[in-house]
Amino acid sequence: MISAQDWADARRIWSSHQMGHTLRPCSVAVGLGSHDLGVADTAVDLYKRGMAPLLVFTGATSPTTRDRMPRGEAVHYRERALELGVPSSAVLVEPRARNTGENIRFSRDVLEEAGVEVSSVLLISKPYEERRAYATARKLWPEVEIVSASTPMTLDEYVDSIGDARLVIDMLVGALQRLMVYPDQGFMISQPVPADVTEAYQRLRQAGFTSRLLATESPSA
Repeated sequence: MISAQDWADARRIWSSHQMGHTLRPCSVAVGLGSHDLGVADTAVDLYKRGMAPLLVFTGATSPTTRDRMPRGEAVHYRERALELGVPSSAVLVEPRARNTGENIRFSRDVLEEAGVEVSSVLLISKPYEERRAYATARKLWPEVEIVSASTPMTLDEYVDSIGDARLVIDMLVGALQRLMVYPDQGFMISQPVPADVTEAYQRLRQAGFTSRLLATESPSA
């Protein structure tokens, strides 16, 4: 059972993971690969709204996406974008990245190789990964402005889309742990974690929402 306190804590962490940036046109939009095709859908929506003239989709496969996206996350995202009417000339694919740091570094390299000048990046992720993606990009791509974006939705809506409430809360807890641990390991810039969010995190850990916590102190970003 997930208690009322668990849900309240999860909503507090969900909100803290989102940056609340005001969207504006950027040089390029980068969609971070994952199990969630909603990232690709949001990237296409923002492209059609004139927020970026070019999309980059980045991501290989992972244990959670290998069956659903056997050709790789970025490739499936590109296929989705083409199905939704984006011309192939407006989509670049980075198919090797296996973590957020590689998503950023390899996307930057792909754009440099394509001769695309970048001063700002519309960085599109899952809703609960906005802050982690932003902090990683600011560390690894500091010369560009980062505008964070994700599919506008509530925690309840996201849980419904995934179909597994406990897994979603586990992911929220795991993402917050990384925000607290990774800056000291050089993977991202430090982000403030308010006391009420830290308290919610500790309660959820104690309640057993731990499947996405780091097993070691030397992970990849």
